[in-house]
Amino acid sequence: MKELKKFLTLQVAGAFFLAVLLVPATTGKASAESEQWSVPVAPGGPFDRVYYPQNAPVGPDTHFGPRSWTQMNLGPKHNAAVDISEKSPEWFHRGVFWRYAEARAWPLSRKIAFGAKTYGEVEAGAVQTQFYGNALGVSEVDGVVYAESDDMFAYALNARTGQLIWRTSPVGNHLMGNPLVKGHFVYLASGGVGFNFANVVRFSKKGRAVRGMDVSYNGIYALDRTDGHLIWHRGSVGEAMPTPAIDGNVLYFATGSGSVHALDRRTGRPLWTTHLKGNDNMSSPAIDHGQLFLAMATPPRLYSLSAKTGKLLWSRTIKGAANTGMGDVSPAVGNGIVIMDTVTNPAMIHGKPTLDPVVEAFDAKTGKSLWVRSLGRGPKPPAFKGGVPMIHENTVYVGSPVNGAYEALDLATGKLLWRWSRIKAARGAPTFYKNRLFISGEDILYMLDPRTGKETGSVKIGGRMGIVSPTIVGGTAYLANTWDWIVAVPVGKFVNP
Repeated sequence: MKELKKFLTLQVAGAFFLAVLLVPATTGKASAESEQWSVPVAPGGPFDRVYYPQNAPVGPDTHFGPRSWTQMNLGPKHNAAVDISEKSPEWFHRGVFWRYAEARAWPLSRKIAFGAKTYGEVEAGAVQTQFYGNALGVSEVDGVVYAESDDMFAYALNARTGQLIWRTSPVGNHLMGNPLVKGHFVYLASGGVGFNFANVVRFSKKGRAVRGMDVSYNGIYALDRTDGHLIWHRGSVGEAMPTPAIDGNVLYFATGSGSVHALDRRTGRPLWTTHLKGNDNMSSPAIDHGQLFLAMATPPRLYSLSAKTGKLLWSRTIKGAANTGMGDVSPAVGNGIVIMDTVTNPAMIHGKPTLDPVVEAFDAKTGKSLWVRSLGRGPKPPAFKGGVPMIHENTVYVGSPVNGAYEALDLATGKLLWRWSRIKAARGAPTFYKNRLFISGEDILYMLDPRTGKETGSVKIGGRMGIVSPTIVGGTAYLANTWDWIVAVPVGKFVNP
């Protein structure tokens, strides 16, 4: 009996000692462990960062792709394509194939989203995009592919091999954007799609509410690009789902509270804040010639701000703009013209809700309307009510979320050049590279002749792609999808005949 009591005493003492080791210091001088514990992620826990330095690119592979990625889809025109030198290694031109299953991966062979029996096929796809998979495409810098996922993790993969370099989840919220990369930093924007009940009541009374408030943790997270460790974070009251933008040493982001913020990208120090009306759902800021362009919903408006001071320069709406449309779409800017689109004029036809997507061009300096075009009425989509526009030279390429058609329009006049219709809902911006137009639609990557809209090829990806724009670097197209996969496919034979 004495031996048993002694054994139990040792076990209790050991358990107490272990508990002391696992709980960070809360009083007195902070320990090294508690200093590192700057966000609620237990060291060694399931959401802790993992790092595999042996998987990082080496030698010439570290020069694959651009040196930085500072706006959604690479720049204000939203064309996520990067050319390479003719003297580059062969694989740069030929392209590579690999697949990487993220934390919440759903088999690529499955045609129907998880939860379809509960929500129906259409709604289930939107739910899986918003809570499990990749909402947007990926970024690629110096031989590394960076991705944000709604599985709450960010990933860095070797662009050549697809091997995981690091994975981290610095906050318990969704990550819906393109990671931005500059210097030794990677920047993530976090936010959720929900409204709590108090905000629903507030919206019913006032027609306005903060999206993402009191639902989870929102804001910007700056990581070390080498190993993914957290350097700084800046919280926000409303969701920060849209991809931020960087110009020099300033990072800009917009939130579900209708605020636009400028931070010192090196430290997270606030520089200025401008309060606008409405919610920014997924309208990522575009920067061009010292101006910041973005849109809000409820009320729907397109805004131009001074990037230096945050001063409002002008704002416009699209006539009849409905629901969250303008707040979902990231404007494209090129040749002094801003392209914006949204769904408009809801109407019941044969007992079913329909919307009319409209594209409008504005003078970047003055906000003057230059032309307006309807893309054709169709069924109301369940989420993301717009198509991200892309500008290449003197042409706008934009898709319709209600009828699945992509159109090529003259940038100056809005004249229709061609129309291509093959998919159900066209949301992501096309990518122009070496006289080919790449479009990710549903589970297929399509190639078109950008002059005529004639389809010239396709590659089966699997799963479902929502607002995904193909990232083309040399001979490889990098894509992410709703099924929580990152995929690389070779397209060299299409662009290097």
